Amino acid sequence: MEIIISNSSGVPIYEQIKEQIKVKIVSNELKAGELLPSIRNLAKDLRCSVITTKNAYEELVNEGYIKTIPSKGFYVAEVNIEIAYEEQLNKIEKMLDSAVSIAKMNNIPRKTINEILDILYEEEN
Repeated sequence: MEIIISNSSGVPIYEQIKEQIKVKIVSNELKAGELLPSIRNLAKDLRCSVITTKNAYEELVNEGYIKTIPSKGFYVAEVNIEIAYEEQLNKIEKMLDSAVSIAKMNNIPRKTINEILDILYEEEN
């Protein structure tokens, strides 16, 4: 499972891990019932603390995205993809709302914001 961590993003590492796993579940890249890497293996692969991956998994369990089966591991839970997708759209909408407010306060034209968004979107691919 590929997860990319940025030490300079300002977002805690456990949150980056959690959000990327959520995206993989919502996009159906990770399917219900699929076994996830152990906390220890994921920490080793990502070169981060076991506590960090444990925190990410605990939050995913609490949010209903994964489940734990004692002595067996962590598995992708049955998730209502539509609700999870709406959750992600809500998050994006809040972030974009903030960005638009900043742009308006600084008289940055919509065209410029669209260009930035296009560039950022292309960088992801």
